[in-house]
Amino acid sequence: MENQSLNVHELHLIFKIEQENFLYNKGNELNINMMGCVFMEKLLYVTANPKGLEKSKGLQIGEAFLEAFHQDCPDVEIKKMDLFTLDFAQMDAELVSARGKLAGYGYTLEQLTEVEREKIQKMHDLANEFISFDYFVFVSPVWNLSSPAVLKAFLDNLFIAGKTFTHTPTGPKGLLKNKKAIHIQTRGGLYAGTPMEELESGDRYLKIALRFLGIEVMDTVIAEGFDISLKRVPEILAAGKEKAILAAKEMAKGIAVQVY
Repeated sequence: MENQSLNVHELHLIFKIEQENFLYNKGNELNINMMGCVFMEKLLYVTANPKGLEKSKGLQIGEAFLEAFHQDCPDVEIKKMDLFTLDFAQMDAELVSARGKLAGYGYTLEQLTEVEREKIQKMHDLANEFISFDYFVFVSPVWNLSSPAVLKAFLDNLFIAGKTFTHTPTGPKGLLKNKKAIHIQTRGGLYAGTPMEELESGDRYLKIALRFLGIEVMDTVIAEGFDISLKRVPEILAAGKEKAILAAKEMAKGIAVQVY
């Protein structure tokens, strides 16, 4: 059979992309429980902090968010994803090569090396899982003006033409519509309202990336100054939890529906 190059649409079919927000009408298929929340909605809780809940102020604030969210919408499925323990594809030589061969050089999937196929499949598997969720919560600290590198590496797996975004005559367009995300970020120093504010790039990049993919992004929950005064740590932590609780209830409003 004559060898034909793959275009974006054909690659889309090879990996059996199933974007739930385009495959069903939520208004017809979702059920409503007695609490006024919608069944089948899913929230992905992504953390990028290796310290663990006991030592991490950010993870403690994140748990406050989850508790408040679950209280308002107990039937929403919540999955936790720790990026420091998750096995996912890295943008190394084989993966970059596989992406280039499929997207620009007319290779078929079968023409890739075995390692390239494994890594590109792992990338698509993670992206498929990600797009199956409706709501996202990212929790990360500021490390050296940005987020931990593992968060950037994770996001690299989500940029797949034909699956999470598409090219149009007017530029790229995100495909992950009707989804909402929020970032909970902790900072040792003080950034807001200071010359340091424009130097912070972790929260800024995350929001840019998510919006590029078409996801609506809520205002970030920020708790900062933990390293400035140890005496104020309990106060800063408590204020961060309060902000997270309010944000969780705001996100839950998008899920809850009025039952008549």
